[in-house]
Amino acid sequence: MTYKFSAIITQDKEGTYVARIPSLPGCHTQAKTLPTLNKRLEEAMALCIEVEKKNKQPRVNC
Repeated sequence: MTYKFSAIITQDKEGTYVARIPSLPGCHTQAKTLPTLNKRLEEAMALCIEVEKKNKQPRVNC
């Protein structure tokens, strides 16, 4: 399955890039270079999506 999300990328005073995905609460990362940021952002999105899926599954009480 393919997902598309918009990311907001900023750069702080020290030059570090910071990215966040507004539609995935808590999904953010940072890096010194854009290529590294993109890789980390993909990893962060995958983790956030996995958590969202787990949280939406019905819980079974035994």
